[in-house]
Amino acid sequence: MDLPSNLKSDEASPEWMNKGDNAWQVTAATLVGLQCVPGLVIFYGGMVKKKWAINSAFMALYAFAAVLICWVGWGFRMAFGDKFQVFIGKPDVSLDQKFLLGQAFLGYFPTATMVFFQFVFAAITPILIGGALLGRMNFIAWMLFVPLWHTFSYTIGAYSIWCPEGWLAKLGVIDFAGGYVIHLSSGVAGFTAAYW
Repeated sequence: MDLPSNLKSDEASPEWMNKGDNAWQVTAATLVGLQCVPGLVIFYGGMVKKKWAINSAFMALYAFAAVLICWVGWGFRMAFGDKFQVFIGKPDVSLDQKFLLGQAFLGYFPTATMVFFQFVFAAITPILIGGALLGRMNFIAWMLFVPLWHTFSYTIGAYSIWCPEGWLAKLGVIDFAGGYVIHLSSGVAGFTAAYW
């Protein structure tokens, strides 16, 4: 059967890619990204005193931008890449052509879509921590905290549970809707940081 020209495979839409799966992954990721910026930026700005509103907005905006750099630079491969240690993957750039040419391990969408989808969840996690630290942490300390926490806490949790090679995944741990990796890790980190 001859398909219409808009449904035929080409370089931009290979045969293995499901356009519906890809479109939904990008849409869902965009909606989560909108929860971060502007959603939590506005929410946190309205929660605090007027003198801290700008600082709280910058904390959320910085966390989103810093995690983007960390995630593309090394975080995605630490969370979903080749095994480096029992609890972490090997850090490497996630948007190089050699890595992107391989199909994502889930579904029928490109690896770049998976990088974007997982990025917004990685970005919202330190922003949730920031909610516990509003008015308690200065911006310079936050600038150091976000990349370090992302590298040494979030990626370890993501690799352990979400990566098929992770030790918790091999034990059969199932993380429903990011309950462990996102909510538990941000809650414990926020509680600990607010306590100190």
